[in-house]
Amino acid sequence: MGIPSDDVVVIRQPESPGEPSVITISCPDKTGLGCDLCRVILFFGLSIVRGDVSTDGKWCYIVFWVVGRGEGATRWGLLKKRLLGVCPAVLSASGLYNSCYRQQEMMAAQQQAQLFLLKFSCYDRMGLLHDVTLVLCELELTIRRVKVSTTPDGRVVDLFFITDTRELLHTKGRKEETCEQLRAVLGDSMTNCEIELASAEIASCMQASPSLPPAITEEMLALEIPEQSSRESPFSSNYPSVTMDNSLSPGHTLIQIFCRDHKGLLYDIMRTLKDYNIQISYGRFHAAQNGSCESDLFVIQMDGKKIIDPNKQKALCLSLRMVLFSPLRVTVVSRGPDTELLVANPVELSGKGRPLVFHDITLALKMLRICIFLAEIGRHVVGDREWEVYRILLGDDYELSASKNKIVDGVTKMLMGWE
Repeated sequence: MGIPSDDVVVIRQPESPGEPSVITISCPDKTGLGCDLCRVILFFGLSIVRGDVSTDGKWCYIVFWVVGRGEGATRWGLLKKRLLGVCPAVLSASGLYNSCYRQQEMMAAQQQAQLFLLKFSCYDRMGLLHDVTLVLCELELTIRRVKVSTTPDGRVVDLFFITDTRELLHTKGRKEETCEQLRAVLGDSMTNCEIELASAEIASCMQASPSLPPAITEEMLALEIPEQSSRESPFSSNYPSVTMDNSLSPGHTLIQIFCRDHKGLLYDIMRTLKDYNIQISYGRFHAAQNGSCESDLFVIQMDGKKIIDPNKQKALCLSLRMVLFSPLRVTVVSRGPDTELLVANPVELSGKGRPLVFHDITLALKMLRICIFLAEIGRHVVGDREWEVYRILLGDDYELSASKNKIVDGVTKMLMGWE
């Protein structure tokens, strides 16, 4: 027997200004559900300041306390719809649910979202790329890849490879809506706007390439973090602390995390656990006003047992510490006469990338008054991990606005949500 969908996700607005909104989710459980929910919340520009998760392995109950960090008002009705979209459907109260849902999930994974090519041209101006990116985000169009170039006469040619969350971009009305929204932002400087289904050849180019140039790999991805001293308090350390304990629960492993807060922190934790096929049975998350975070998670493996293997414990702890220490990599490098901003973030094993990265990069550069000459987004495999890499060629006059260190600092703060 099912339950009404309105009871699956409930959003309660704060009674007093300044208090967080409360999102309550009650639905069938699945491994990685917390990651999927946190990703949607992050996409809407919200920050989770507190969270409670509990499940019996079949049904889960989750409460998130969230505050806004994005531009403009939160579209709560649309947020609820997107959260409902990642919750497993309530098919049956019997044991048939798990097998039915797994079959549906496998079929959904095999169906790739249609890839479209958005092409338009206009005259360049400060903050242009961010304004376009903001429009696409508001329309729920996901940017998979972008190629932006500027001609000597100041005209910009933009190629955006996008997918549509609403799955309506094949219709005339949806295409017209997208072009009209872009024209409203770009004005008369936009000379043309075309949207077409990407060919099979173009779609195949979206697959991750084997590797990045060695210089980029060395500068960005070869990151090591020092081990925390056993005498050092996790609250006083600048580095994240992740510990495991199998003595406090007869059936679960306790993972305790202490770290500095950043935008998407709970998403990064959930994403890592999802990639390791770790399920949370009970957990609490709290972000304090001083910028520190504490999380206690009672977890099990897919087989329903504790994490006993020392090698798996060590690997999981290292992965969590790494993603909490540096969830994204940011650097500015010289490429001959050109200067390039590079941002990289790991992709989920499911193939989903971190939301709003390009939005935050372009917003940071707009605030620094730095023009973008060329921008590319691609996916690359380094070691056993796929990365989404943003390569931004800066305008020649970038030094008039900010130094390399100031650019790295500004972009990092925007991505991490630090003031």
